[in-house]
Amino acid sequence: MSQAHGTTVANAPIEVDWVAGSEFDAHRPGGPKIRIDGDAKSAPSPFDTLLAAMATCAATDVVTILEKQRTPVKALRVRVEAQRVASTPRRLVSALLHFTIDAPGTTGAKAERAVELAVTKYCSVRSSLIEDASVRWTIDLRT
Repeated sequence: MSQAHGTTVANAPIEVDWVAGSEFDAHRPGGPKIRIDGDAKSAPSPFDTLLAAMATCAATDVVTILEKQRTPVKALRVRVEAQRVASTPRRLVSALLHFTIDAPGTTGAKAERAVELAVTKYCSVRSSLIEDASVRWTIDLRT
């Protein structure tokens, strides 16, 4: 069993309330709720939510990095393709994040570096996944 590195800090608790069937509402106490559907019929599934969390985590950092480079993002979309183990538990094997970035004034090199840093260094969701789950990316830069 591997151990976490560095100092730890407590995260605010997350509460998950059963709604009906396979539907649940997840939230911090007093915070906004997100619906998660184990059957992926009325809301994203738990696995889809994991992929969305990873993409959002990385995208947030890309926006911040490009803003610091004085090339603010006008639009950004991340499409995630994932591979899972066929047997239970159907854990993540690999993910490919396709970034489409509209950031006038930035360069391909700056966009690549921003995405690389976001995914490999700053994204806590990605860093929380098991180490052998491959996460790669592509970039479509629109300037």
